[in-house]
This record gives sequence, structure tokens and C-alpha cells, in this order.
Amino acid sequence: MAESNVFDAIVIGSGISGGWAAKELTEKGLKVIMLERGRDVKHGVDYPATNKASWWFPHRGGRTQEMIREYPVLKRDYPLNEMNLDFWVKDSECPYTEIKRFDWFRGYHVGGRSLMWGRQSYRWSDLDFEANAKESIGTDWPIRYKDIAPWYDYVEKFAGISGSKEGLDVLPDGMFQPAMEMTCVEKDVAARIKSHYKDQRRMIIGRVANLTQPLPGRTNCQFRNKCWLGCPFGAYFSTQSSTLPAAMATGKLTVRPFSIVTRILYDKDTRKATGVEVLDAETMKTFEYKAKIVFLNASALNSTWVLLNSATDIWPEGLGSSSGQLGNNLMDHHLGVRVSGTVDGYEDKYYYGRRPNGIYIPRFRNVNGDKRNYLRGFGYQGSGNRGGWSRDVAELEIGLNLKESLTEPGGWTMGMMGFGEILPYHENKVTLDKSKKDKWGLNVLSIDCELKDNELNMRKDMLADGMEILEAAGVKNVTGSDGDGTPGRGIHEMGTARMGTNPKNSVLNKWNQIWDAPNVFVTDGASMTSGSCVNPSLTYMALTARAADYAVSELKKGNL
Repeated sequence: MAESNVFDAIVIGSGISGGWAAKELTEKGLKVIMLERGRDVKHGVDYPATNKASWWFPHRGGRTQEMIREYPVLKRDYPLNEMNLDFWVKDSECPYTEIKRFDWFRGYHVGGRSLMWGRQSYRWSDLDFEANAKESIGTDWPIRYKDIAPWYDYVEKFAGISGSKEGLDVLPDGMFQPAMEMTCVEKDVAARIKSHYKDQRRMIIGRVANLTQPLPGRTNCQFRNKCWLGCPFGAYFSTQSSTLPAAMATGKLTVRPFSIVTRILYDKDTRKATGVEVLDAETMKTFEYKAKIVFLNASALNSTWVLLNSATDIWPEGLGSSSGQLGNNLMDHHLGVRVSGTVDGYEDKYYYGRRPNGIYIPRFRNVNGDKRNYLRGFGYQGSGNRGGWSRDVAELEIGLNLKESLTEPGGWTMGMMGFGEILPYHENKVTLDKSKKDKWGLNVLSIDCELKDNELNMRKDMLADGMEILEAAGVKNVTGSDGDGTPGRGIHEMGTARMGTNPKNSVLNKWNQIWDAPNVFVTDGASMTSGSCVNPSLTYMALTARAADYAVSELKKGNL
């Protein structure tokens, strides 16, 4: 084994949690290699569309028939477009098997989906961490809010989360930068909601990982709303803008792109991992890296794929499979329920720039004495804004009248979409499909996941409550639709290698260690024991920083 292939720690994946793992481990003195299966993406340099408008593109930013053929999954929703196509996986090269439809939208490159995420950043509360135990669903979380709260503080200050403090038990406050401002319509709608529901429902500005004040090496948000194209200002949190520069500054990080980790190497005598096997995505050569600890952060389903593919005679169903839970309990957030309407007045009002954020209505169902015919709850994200020059024009005239109509903004609208929790059903799962191969000749994942009665009942309230809220706030012409709630569309894959209280009910312990290999840590979405109804990425950051701190401490004690 060449000396260059030996490290203190290996980080598999370079997205939100992988970037945090690299930062924390290197800053604590470890020599680390971060392995990314896709290409490198340099901050600023490799954001080719960041300063381009749609008219700079051959198809005005749309999609072509060739793209539709090459991306049969991505075409199902908004991600398929020519403006940031290189940030998304080509489905034809990386297929998977759908026992039931599951829309899996992936990004294989340095930074992963930290470059494309929606940046909504919310803390979980004890309502979330205690729900499984109180309702006898799945298994209990091995941690509570008090265990992770200091780590929320830690990652929020570094990542830069803007938001307002609201004093809500269901949505704990954090270490926020100044909040972005609501539009005039949002402010008035929020006030009416608060008054009508006697403060039992509240509309707030979104808590978002976009800076409103500069941080070292990063400029505050320019209100361009081009985050999904990459931000040269570093104004939103991504691996490239935040954790990777910090890790590289230590001089202890090696980043290796085009490195597909095919399995974790396991020593049955020591009952620990010794390293990883890697397939070079360009040369197709296989080699190994050795390390004392491994952080698995390839994103929920890919991390589980690595564990499933790490089967040995000791663990024939995969590393971490002793509990029978590996691959099970797949979750996402179900969405697609939309409500909207028009708002009269405010013709003399507009707003500043293109705010890359919206409003949020926190969960109000199955809390404070409310009891529904389903468990858990949902929140809404949305915005109140005014039509621009590209709106549909009702006038039939052409020429001067048409031109004049486009010099004035359109009317105001208010719209929202629901985000609901999916329960951790054991039968919602992923397995290896050994009959189908990807571009590199590797077995692909088979996904078997669906919404059940609990989620379908919740969606009825999502729609009815959303319409009721807007009408109560004075919004006119309110309409709503159930939309497409197919799992995967939330792009919040969770579960399949869950944390738990003992080796019989889970893959991971309270420190995100694999029970069967304690020097392997899984801190991305795979580790989640339940799903809450808020965006999960902030929790991944906090879990990763917490686990890295513990791992280095245990390593220094000689326990790993």
C-alpha cells in the first residue's frame, strides 16, 4: 500500500454533509481524502450560466427532445433545463429500478446538490425527535433537541442562516443573520392570518442559507435569484463557497473527483473498516484507500448503496445489516399541493430585486390539542409577488397598446405549496438490483416506495387548509390542486440506514456510528429516523459536525 493512499480519515461524498465532514475533520488535525464520484467543480470558475439570462441560451433555457431522451427521470419536473444541465446526473448513464415510481434527482460532482438546493434551513424540535416513541412508529430517535441544539448553533453561524426569531415551540429559533424582508402583500397577509387564527397559525419569512451580511470570503446576497446556477459571490451556503475553502485552508485535505467508492473494506477480526475500494470513473481501474475512520456522506440512497454493496461473509446483506433495517424506512417529503389567488390593491407597490426566498407557515396540525385522522403534519412555503413584463397579457391589441401594457407590472398574487411528513414505513425500501448495471458495470438500486393512507389523508387537509388560510387573509379567486405527490420529488431522501437506540432496531447509534463497524459514520439523510415536515439539510450539517467532534475525540482516546 503506497503511503499516498493512507489517510487518517476518508470522506465519501462532497455535498452538504460531506463538505462539513471534511471541514471538521481537517480542522481537528486529521489528514483527510474526500472522494467524489463525479467531476470537479471549481467555485466561480465552473458556473458558466451564473451571469446569463434565458435569452443567451439556444432554447431560452428550456429543454430539447434529445434532453428528454437522455434524462427520462429528470424530465418529470423542473430540474431538466439547458441552463444548469451539467449539475444533474444523466439518467441514461445512471439508471435505477422503480418497483413503484420514485423520482430520484441526483447531482454527481464536487459539491453535489449543495449547489442546487433550495437553501431553506429549519431546526427540528422535540416534537419531531419524540414523535416516533410517542406514537409507536418505527423506532425511537436516540437523541433529543438538547443533544443537537449546540450543533445547530455552531453550523448556523458558519453557514449563515437569515431569518426571524418567532418564539415558536414547533420551530425553534436559531443563530440568525437579519431576516429578508417580506413583500407588502406578504406582510399584510401574515398580519391577517395571525389575527384571524389568534396566533395559532403564523406566516413568517423563510429561514434560508443566503447571507444578508457578509462572512469571511463571502459576500451578502445580491438578490439575483440565480442560486441554482452557482453563486460567484458565495452568498449562499454550498460546499464550494463555505466548507471546502475552510478544509483546504488547513493543508490537510485531498479531493479526488471521478472516484466511485464501490465498497467499504471490513476486517472481521477487529470488527472495523480498514478503508474503501474505489473505481476510477474515467480509467475504470480499481484501487484502495486506507484510513482509521470513514465518513459516509454520498447522499441517503447512494450511502446505502455503498453499504449494501459492502457485503461480506460476515454481513451477507451488507455492512450494517445485522438489525434487518439497512435499506428500509425510506422517506421524503410529499409535496405538490398548491393553492393561490389574487390580491386586490397595492398597485403603487413593488419590491426590491429578486429575493431568493419566500414565506413559511409552520406546522399547526396535531399540535396544541389539535387531533386529525393522520399522524404528524405539514408546513407551507410560498410567496406573494407581482407579475412582471413576461406575464400573459389579457389585452387583444397589438403595437402601442401592447407595449404600454408591458411597461407596468401585473397584479399581485399569493401562492403556497405544502410540504408534508412521510412516516418511516419498513416496507418503503431500497435493495440492490443485480440484473441491471450502470455505465460502469455496477449493480443499481431498486426503489420500492409509496405514499400510504396517512399521507393521503394529510394531503386533503393540506389543500383545504391552504385555501381556507388564503381566503381568511382576504385573498381573492383562490384555487387549489392536489398536484403530484410522488415520493422523491421533494429531493429530501431520508432513512434507509437509520439511527436508533440499540443494534436490534437500527443501523447507527446516537453518534451516527454503524453498530457493526464503529469507525464508520453515516451523517447524511440515510441516518434519519423520521422525516419531520421541515427541510432536513440543516440537521444533516449539525449531525455531521457533532459526529466528527465525537469521532476525533474517540480516535485520540484510542477507541477507534
